[in-house]
Amino acid sequence: MSFTADESYLSRDIADVDPVVAEILGDELARQSETLEMIASENFTSHAILQAVGSVLTNKYAEGLPGKRYYGGCEVVDRAEELAIARAKEVFGADHVNVQPHSGSTANEAAYRAVLTPGDRVLAMGLAHGGHLSHGLKVNVSGSTYEFHHYGVAREDHRIDMDQVRDMAREVRPTLIVAGASAYPRIIDFAAFREIADEVGALFMADIAHIAGLVAAGVHPTPVGHAQIVTTTTHKTLGGPRAGIAMCDADIGRDLDRAVFPGLQGGPLMHVIAAKAVALGMAQTDEFIERQQRTVTNCAALAEVLGARDIDLVSGGTDNHLVLVDLSATELTGVDGEERLDRAGITVNKNGVPFDERPPTVTSGLRIGTAALTTRGLGNDDMREVAEIIADALAPDAEDAEFTRLRARSAAIGERFPLYPRLSAGFAIQA
Repeated sequence: MSFTADESYLSRDIADVDPVVAEILGDELARQSETLEMIASENFTSHAILQAVGSVLTNKYAEGLPGKRYYGGCEVVDRAEELAIARAKEVFGADHVNVQPHSGSTANEAAYRAVLTPGDRVLAMGLAHGGHLSHGLKVNVSGSTYEFHHYGVAREDHRIDMDQVRDMAREVRPTLIVAGASAYPRIIDFAAFREIADEVGALFMADIAHIAGLVAAGVHPTPVGHAQIVTTTTHKTLGGPRAGIAMCDADIGRDLDRAVFPGLQGGPLMHVIAAKAVALGMAQTDEFIERQQRTVTNCAALAEVLGARDIDLVSGGTDNHLVLVDLSATELTGVDGEERLDRAGITVNKNGVPFDERPPTVTSGLRIGTAALTTRGLGNDDMREVAEIIADALAPDAEDAEFTRLRARSAAIGERFPLYPRLSAGFAIQA
């Protein structure tokens, strides 16, 4: 590979510098465009956010906080971080916000570090019942650093068993109680959790990674005002870049900031923080609120059709952006279901269901979300059509010809809702 003297290192296009990576990016754009994305933790971020993430702010080191950096030349990136903080406070109503966490898991670890000492007891939702690995899974740093105890859902209705939470809190006497889930299709009662936390003298933390967009739009009750600490990702229902945010009461703010830096991270990703500011600005628009409302009504439509097609759903339905399909009464495993839907042009993930008797590598469930397709533009009727495709793909008598037909139906839906028309070959971010 050679370049002429006037072809600057700084101005070369990726197709010329690395055609192999350029091809990968183009292929991924094609995959996202031609299939229906229904992984509940994924979304499509806006073109504007792609521009911010791919901006010159990636060049700047900015360890520290706005106005208190360890590097010079931060006066411009300070404005981006201050804007992201101010917008997060406006969107969520939080007293103190740190927008530097690289991910939701990092935000959670910072929250723990801010208020806990290694070995302290924590009560959180178990992964097998819909929680998250950063809520004390033994192989995760959270579970190896603190003494986690886990509550779950009731067997009869698959909803969080608040009586169990209260009983365990009284027995364990945790320093911190955590509410939040990665696979729970119902409303979380944050006020009830705070009441239990107060009774046993614990702090209360809410991880709203999955429902942050719904909370921002008023579609799900907010934990702010109940939880002393709130963490979230910014890329799920919120629709921003892949990253995290940590929020807290004012009196915890200094400890939280120190937990993020220098406790866990070095220099923040200023290009991603700028993208968070864009996402949080968009979260204050009527368009965003309508999309969050439609995300929930789309999920209700999905659940309605799946239920009518005799597909079991954990808790019998949904209140938010996801459904959890329970295949345990069938011969299909979660692995089987994921593979069948992939053949039909729909991307989901296998997932354990409460009281699952199959191992996590196999599972008896599927987690299916509506945020990404709602962002793409699908409405309730479109989602009902998608639900029919899902039901047909999970039918025990589905054969190869049927999957070919279903994949064509999925592709036709995708064509009605084009993805990123301004992107060229998957890698050129057009201004």
